[in-house]
Amino acid sequence: MERMSDGSSFFVTTPIFYVNDVPHIGHAYTEVAADVLARWHRQRGDDTWFLTGTDEHGQKILRTATANGVTPQEWADKLVEEAWKPLLETIDLSNDDFIRTTEKRHEENVQKFLQHLYDTGYIYTGEYEGFYCVGCEEYKQPGDLLDGEGDYAGQKVCAIHSKPVELLHEKNYFFKMSAFAEQLLALYEERPDFVQPESARNEVMSFVRSGLDDLSISRSSFDWGVKVPWDETHVVYVWFDALLNYVTAVGYGQDDAEFERRWPATHLVGKDILRFHAVIWPAMLMAAGLQVPHRVFGHGWLLVGGEKMSKSKLTGIAPTQITDTFGSDAFRYYFLRAIHFGQDGSFSWEDLHARYTSELANGFGNLASRVIAMVNRYCDGVIPAAGDMTDADAAIRAIERTATATASIAIDRLAIHEAIGTVWELVDALNGYITEQEPWALAKDPEKRERLETVLNTAVRGLGTLAVLLSPVLTKATATLWTALGGDGVVQDVRIDQAWEWTGSGTVTPLEALFPRIETSAE
Repeated sequence: MERMSDGSSFFVTTPIFYVNDVPHIGHAYTEVAADVLARWHRQRGDDTWFLTGTDEHGQKILRTATANGVTPQEWADKLVEEAWKPLLETIDLSNDDFIRTTEKRHEENVQKFLQHLYDTGYIYTGEYEGFYCVGCEEYKQPGDLLDGEGDYAGQKVCAIHSKPVELLHEKNYFFKMSAFAEQLLALYEERPDFVQPESARNEVMSFVRSGLDDLSISRSSFDWGVKVPWDETHVVYVWFDALLNYVTAVGYGQDDAEFERRWPATHLVGKDILRFHAVIWPAMLMAAGLQVPHRVFGHGWLLVGGEKMSKSKLTGIAPTQITDTFGSDAFRYYFLRAIHFGQDGSFSWEDLHARYTSELANGFGNLASRVIAMVNRYCDGVIPAAGDMTDADAAIRAIERTATATASIAIDRLAIHEAIGTVWELVDALNGYITEQEPWALAKDPEKRERLETVLNTAVRGLGTLAVLLSPVLTKATATLWTALGGDGVVQDVRIDQAWEWTGSGTVTPLEALFPRIETSAE
């Protein structure tokens, strides 16, 4: 993938989340990953846009709203205001836009897109019978079904939701997806990074090679959705409508200049919705004569007790259960550092607590406190100038530069865990440097004054570089640290690709603990 630090466009999206329930840490994981990428690109000078939002149509929402005695719109409004928008604050997101599929800008332009496909012959009328999972809002192939157990014995259940599927027979409108199989396979071959990671790409390629069916894209048995423009007795299939948020939010159908500036996007999705994004979505775009996405990245699941989190199995953990104790910085850091981005990862309270203590409190937080305390104690808060540099000092300067460059390359590959790991090499190096140089011992000997000042200067420079490099991840702690270091302006505005060149007032102010100890059991 080409480097993007020439100020080119970087448009990153999360899936739009289905409002039939409240967010859990699996949703927040995708949001935080997209946020770190967006913040990093912004700080590198790229023309960045970060989109998230909510998916509010479909049968499941209609049924949930009806069961709760409200209209689907009232149900969606309540959940967006009380659950989904507050999530943005809980985990400190910097999204540029939040799209709801019930907004006029979305519904009107979905209709334009659909009409265009209809006019060009990619949509036809047909009849369909199949097993439908309301939980997935998707017709299921026989291979996606399991034999039910317990209460559902004798019935076919969805492999993802473990709930019975419904046999439906409807007259629907169909999208000629099968016409794009060859073009899709050519796309995957020509652009190996279009679907990532490799496991996701292999799965998508074998799915398309096994043959594509046309896609039923309308429903007539209920009315909660975008109306099909040429036949108001039908509403658009929820996924067909939802996928279009990625273009309706950046001007498709109404603002050509904005669309030209932003599209195509980098999509981050959970691997359970990979096929929609890597097969159906590019086929839709090809049919409309639009560019396919820049890339589709299918990350793994968060597992709790070895199982994928789900509300129905009560394994869903609300993000606030973590942030109320550990804070948003620790939430962001933990999920992006502890889990190889792209693979499944297990969450445990013990691991979170251990990493918080060893890496954030003892590793980074303690380093920051010690360095600033020593500048206050030995130099009255004035950052000293460096004298003659030794190999040890030069080694720290070199790590500042290599960490900056290597982390940036990892971000381009969407290897967020590697980027953070690379920056953490500087945390470890600085801790080792202070242990070896023993500034507290140097301070006792007036003849070693210049050496003491060089060591403190080197440590402060490294700490400021860390503040810049970690600012997309640890948004709050780095802002606090930056103020204590006397850094110029706002840390989020400092060029991350030149992190080691940061400037400041030359004086430090006392710093409270960035990551206070959490002594109690984290359960």
